Parts: sequence; structure tokens; C-alpha cells
Amino acid sequence: MQNSDIARRGLVLLGCGKMGSAMLEGWLAGGLPTTSVWVTDPNPSDWVRAQGVHLNEDLPDSPAIVLVAVKPQMMRDALPTLKLLGNGDTTFLSVAAGITITTFEQMLGDSTPVIRSIPNTPAAVKQGITAIIGNAHVTEHQMQMAETLLSAIGQTVRLETEDQMDAVTGLSGSGPAYVFHMIECLARAGEAQGLDCELAMTLAKATVAGSGALAMQADETPSQLRVNVTSPNGTTQAGLNVLMDEDTGLPPLIAKTIDAATKRSKELANG
Repeated sequence: MQNSDIARRGLVLLGCGKMGSAMLEGWLAGGLPTTSVWVTDPNPSDWVRAQGVHLNEDLPDSPAIVLVAVKPQMMRDALPTLKLLGNGDTTFLSVAAGITITTFEQMLGDSTPVIRSIPNTPAAVKQGITAIIGNAHVTEHQMQMAETLLSAIGQTVRLETEDQMDAVTGLSGSGPAYVFHMIECLARAGEAQGLDCELAMTLAKATVAGSGALAMQADETPSQLRVNVTSPNGTTQAGLNVLMDEDTGLPPLIAKTIDAATKRSKELANG
């Protein structure tokens, strides 16, 4: 990861749990000097301690970016310690769920450049996708800097409005849990048809992982990929007749699932 502004002015990582550690590992592997990184965490892991970064030391006067990766419930205690960095040219990038840009502006100053993001758990294996949106004080350079940092854990997409964050949370933020449950269901269904439990789980996990990889890499749309594997009156068609039923199949179930998660995201954001 090459960004001269970050290397020169420094990067502050507030909170270094699983998500923060995954990003830090990617940055260091990409060439960011350890001397350019300040980590603030009350309980750093042994791995973090061994990286040679500035750990719980005094922060630089004007770092290029502060990445806020503490748990949402810890935000109101952690952010005030950084208020002196607000209202300047330090960018605050949040990966904390449910904390609005307005909340950051209230705690740091209403002229603070703030970028809100929603990553998801596949970030742990560098296969995440993160949606971002910045406030009016964020420049294009700062957006690109945030995208560079977040590329360490996967893809990024930009949103048009912050209101879209709730739908993103319902779809990609919570989505991995839906996929994990589908793997469970596939494996249980295989067992019900006589497969050994370990074999059924191996088949289910590999099928979902392989299908996802194919969907990402193929030129065809997922709809066309589905058609490609479906022979008329064959086994796949028999299964899809159940799964694609507009009243009792997957379409209405997924719609209700995403709707419920999106509504809950709105409720949490509104306190």
C-alpha cells in the first residue's frame, strides 16, 4: 500500500481488534512503514505488540487519517480523546456500525472531514466489501486515501447518500450470516438424503465458496450462470422450481430478511 501522505503524516488506528488487525496486517504487507502507524488500544494482542508500530504513544499533531475501529458502545468514551484533531485536515474514517456522520461532527467539530464505512466479516480473509460515504468536508484525495486503506480487506464501493447505509447493512453487512446459514441448511438437507454429516458440510461449503468465486470472475450475470447450469426437466430445474417460487420460495424470504435487517439498522441509528 503506497500513499505518501499517510507515510509522511502518519495513520492512527483507534482500536485494533479483529477488523483493525486485519487492516493493519494488509497495510504493513503492502509496504506502509511501521513508523507511520500509531495504534491506540487498551488491550492490544501479542500480534499487534510484535509489529513495531507506535503503540499507545502520544499521537502526531496532524495525522493524515484516523481510522476508528472501536466497538460502537465504546465510541463516546474514545472519540473525545481525539477532539484536538477535529476541524482540521485530518480525515476520520469510521468502520463502526450504526454511528452516523452527524455523531462524529458533534463530538469532533462540525468542520471535521468524516468518512463512514460499512465493511463485512469476509474482510478477515481479505474478501470483504466496504461501502463508504463522506461528508461535505471530505475531498476526493481523502476519499481515495480511504479507499486505499480499505483495499487491504477487499473491495470498496461509494454510496450517494448516507441513508443508503441501512440497506447496505441489511444486505452486505449482515449478508455473510445469511450465507453461513444457507451453508448450514444445505448440509442438513444433504444429511437428510443420507450423506455423512462431515461430507455434507464439506460439499455445502465448497459449493457456496466456488459458486461465489465463479459469480465474481465470470463475464455472465448470476442469472445467466443459473441458466447455464439448468438443464430442462433436469435435477437443477426440479430444485429451482421449489426455490424460485414467488410465493413460498427464496425471493419473498430474502426480501423479508433484508427488509427486517434494514429496519433494525434504522432503529439502532435513531437510538
